Amino acid sequence: MKTRTTRTACTGGVVVLLAGCLGACGSSGGPSGSAQQIGIDIPRTDSDFWKAYAKYLQQEIGAQQLDVLPLTHSEGDEAKFTANIQALQRRRPKSIVMAPQNTVTTDVTLSGLFAANINAISVDTEPEHGNVYMVVRTDNKAYGTKACEFLGKQLGGKGKVAELQGALNSVNGYDRSEAFATCMKRNYPKIQVIELPTDWKGDVAATKLQSTLATHPDLNGIYMQAGGVFLQPTLDVLRQKGLLKPAGQSGHITIVSNDGIPTELAAIREGQIDATVSQPADLYAKYALFYARAAAQGKSFQTGPTDHQSTIIQLPNGLEDQLPAPLVTKDNVNDPALWANHPVG
Repeated sequence: MKTRTTRTACTGGVVVLLAGCLGACGSSGGPSGSAQQIGIDIPRTDSDFWKAYAKYLQQEIGAQQLDVLPLTHSEGDEAKFTANIQALQRRRPKSIVMAPQNTVTTDVTLSGLFAANINAISVDTEPEHGNVYMVVRTDNKAYGTKACEFLGKQLGGKGKVAELQGALNSVNGYDRSEAFATCMKRNYPKIQVIELPTDWKGDVAATKLQSTLATHPDLNGIYMQAGGVFLQPTLDVLRQKGLLKPAGQSGHITIVSNDGIPTELAAIREGQIDATVSQPADLYAKYALFYARAAAQGKSFQTGPTDHQSTIIQLPNGLEDQLPAPLVTKDNVNDPALWANHPVG
């Protein structure tokens, strides 16, 4: 597995960061936003998960009665993301909600926001450089560990597993891959893991899975790091090769995914896949906007348990609220607490 740049600690200090630097730091000039105005950049629309997140954002903007600038969309493009954040910065909101897809190149962008007295709230991704007020995320290492433990038990500790990895320059892709590899080596050394980097692209995943099945026809497990982009391509490949066998039937390939979108839950009910880890798209939207407003109001938070079943942890460059992300199997797929069982329209 590829390595990534080591995280560096911020130079500003946590106390200053949590105060939001409101009214105390230098300004970059330009027109001032309203007292609690918020900017939002949508990271991508090529995934059912992110489409759901965008819908929940619209719902929460109304529910929380927020003053929000017109939303921007970066479509997974790093240059577009940078341009969008800079454009929002010029509008001088008090906070900007974002989800940088390349988490190792955020220093200049986030440093610019900090200097301009604008709070950064990152959703799902954890920027490695530059100050953030709050990261709203789940424990992505736990994703990899849960997937490993589920597959290890289902396969009886032996076999071959194809791992459809996300982008390894993304903290999410890296964390999931590292945790999965560590767990497999420690607990299931007789399982061969075939790592397939995909850069979060479904067509790349399909091509690499086809090649893997050609050279490893005895493959009996698949770990998809993002069901939103990998589910349909994976099912299509297996169907074309006559390998999409229902769970419990001879020849079934055990599949565990990440995201918890409605189509994954439907696939679990149909026996096409076996499990997923549910990322809370609804809570991502709710608490990203909650912290964006709190930052605009100059509020601060401490590490430890919250009142919404999560835990705030300390990062070198800010804080992170780690929301719960349960493993979903046939045993709890109909749980009404899962956001995908009551998706927004």
